[in-house]
Amino acid sequence: MKSITLVTLMSITLMGADGYKVYKDNCMKCHAEMMTKADVMKSFKSLKAPPMIEVANKIKGNIHIVDEDADIKRRVVIAFIKDYIDNPSIQYSMCDPMALEKFGVMPSLKGKLNEAQKQAVSEWVYDRYEGNTF
Repeated sequence: MKSITLVTLMSITLMGADGYKVYKDNCMKCHAEMMTKADVMKSFKSLKAPPMIEVANKIKGNIHIVDEDADIKRRVVIAFIKDYIDNPSIQYSMCDPMALEKFGVMPSLKGKLNEAQKQAVSEWVYDRYEGNTF
């Protein structure tokens, strides 16, 4: 049993970063993983940033691919998230104006995450909220 666990851990390490762990270590401080709209409205004053489900849904909803190919859309959304982690800006923000007024633009994490971590958390955000709506 120990050899299976060791092999599994080595495989995970070789494959790259764990997106959920990257989220927990870097994003969860501000972005709640899941919240209903009712919960957001109840705790709006105490939130530091929009819940991650809202962020994911806004990005997915605002990025349109001509032929709506799911694989291409996934890659484009992941590329957008990876870039936004390092280069957040008001021009590329997809938050509602009310959210931008409340939270502002997120601070850059440039230099805090390596490429594997940015890829992992971007994939996790896309896949975690697949089919979920805010």
